[in-house]
Amino acid sequence: MPNMNNYEEVYKSFKLDVPEYYNWARDEFDPWGKNPEKLALWVVDDFGNEQKFTFAELTKLSNQLANVFRANNIQPGDKIIIVLGRIPAFWLTMLASLRSGVVVSPGTSQLTPKDIQYRFEASGAVAVIVDEEIAAKVDAVADKCPTLKTKIVVGKRDGWLSFDEEVANASDKYDTYNSLATDNSILYFTSGTTGMPKMTVHSHASYGLAHKITGKYWLDSTENDLHWNLSDTGWAKAAWSSFFGPWNCGAAIFVHNGTGKFDGKQTLDLLSKFPITTLCGPPTAYRVFVQQDLKNYNFKTLRHCVAAGEPLNPEVIAVWKEATGTLIYDGYGQTETVLLVGNFPCFEVRPGSMGKMAPGFYIGLVDDEGKEVAPGVEGDIAVRVKPERPVGLFKEYYNEPERTANTFRGDWYITGDRGTKDTEDYIWFVGRADDVILSSGYRIGPFEVESALIEHAAVAESAVVASPDDVRGEVVKAFIILAPGYEGSPELVKELQNFVKNLTAPYKYPREIEFVDSLPKTVSGKIRRIDLREQEKQKKLLSKSEEGSAS
Repeated sequence: MPNMNNYEEVYKSFKLDVPEYYNWARDEFDPWGKNPEKLALWVVDDFGNEQKFTFAELTKLSNQLANVFRANNIQPGDKIIIVLGRIPAFWLTMLASLRSGVVVSPGTSQLTPKDIQYRFEASGAVAVIVDEEIAAKVDAVADKCPTLKTKIVVGKRDGWLSFDEEVANASDKYDTYNSLATDNSILYFTSGTTGMPKMTVHSHASYGLAHKITGKYWLDSTENDLHWNLSDTGWAKAAWSSFFGPWNCGAAIFVHNGTGKFDGKQTLDLLSKFPITTLCGPPTAYRVFVQQDLKNYNFKTLRHCVAAGEPLNPEVIAVWKEATGTLIYDGYGQTETVLLVGNFPCFEVRPGSMGKMAPGFYIGLVDDEGKEVAPGVEGDIAVRVKPERPVGLFKEYYNEPERTANTFRGDWYITGDRGTKDTEDYIWFVGRADDVILSSGYRIGPFEVESALIEHAAVAESAVVASPDDVRGEVVKAFIILAPGYEGSPELVKELQNFVKNLTAPYKYPREIEFVDSLPKTVSGKIRRIDLREQEKQKKLLSKSEEGSAS
């Protein structure tokens, strides 16, 4: 029986009560440890090694890490940057940070030294916890990060504290910091249309507490579930589905700490081998899964699947349902929010729709004046924030009041996405209102890629846009005007791609490059990326049409 049996009833009656003081580690996580046997985390690797932790064990270990913070003068309100893969240290550090009132800022392992330096400069973080590979990147820029005082490494490195040794030697007695529900708890860097990534700040209530909506209703988590989320730990999706969502409901979290890139066959093997009941993955993963012979796999325990990040093809949903017996329930939200829109098991899933409004939110499709448009008419996807601001919306973009203010229009928070709503309140995603590229679940700002390209001597000017892709949804495409003396060639394409990979996080590199003589611009000289995006859409549609004719 799903957690939501009657959508209208739940939506109408739902309310999150926010106490004045609230600490997620103490108030939500620790109570599950009253049963000392209750499983919280199950980590497996590619070599057959497994680690299991109960809620009680993780409470004890995170108390120890919180004492390590205290011993190194990392105080409530201080910021700590963590770059940790799918290893137990990630979950421990998240827990200890929340427990001690420290503001945690997770990042992906693909960050370059330049990215790391920017994050310290922008956030003023005082400490870092990383693995040995990332530690070398931190050391490369540490002298340019004056706020950095404490370096902790999972492993060993000269000049660094050893994570395992420090935790092992610390007391497991710790009085959890009595934080206000409105205190800052998590800071995520998220790409925008212009400039470097902005810092999205959440409070203890706006993320930890509000992800009860995500966990209970969309993930359909219960205390009897083993939940697997395929997301990287550096993204907000991990907070949604690898941390707050399942643990709010007492579910155990399954983790695969793999050594290589995503492998569809290996993932399906694990899904068949382990008693996983609920699965969360990007649409890209499901598109890869359905290319396998799914009859070769046994999905005997799987009961509920979700996807988010970009719209999922109806054909993929149908093939997966036939093979596993489970529908894929699409969901929608942002780094700035918890679940805003979702498909839930108690109502009909309409393929291609993101579903209906999540409990706790009213989602409108609005025009430029902040007025709701008629059903079926395209508008900005927006969250009503007046007369009452919903729990589950970010506090601000850190140190950027103007940018924060610009996300609001009248009574609404404007998501930056476009969509439509039908007469039965199903919401349909149309696309980004700005130039941000959504590729395989990654959010990529064109400015960051253009900034990297322009540093190469061959590039006089560039424009970066999304190009439609059947597997990844969108890929990064760069249109480049070459500097005098350079000629376009496959070798130069490869050189520019590697150049970007080395300068910024590798997932941002342009998978497609086209050399051009000019770029479309406004009268004031701004590049019209919208024209290039539309050009790419038409080109891909024409290509598909020609393929269809040929066959």
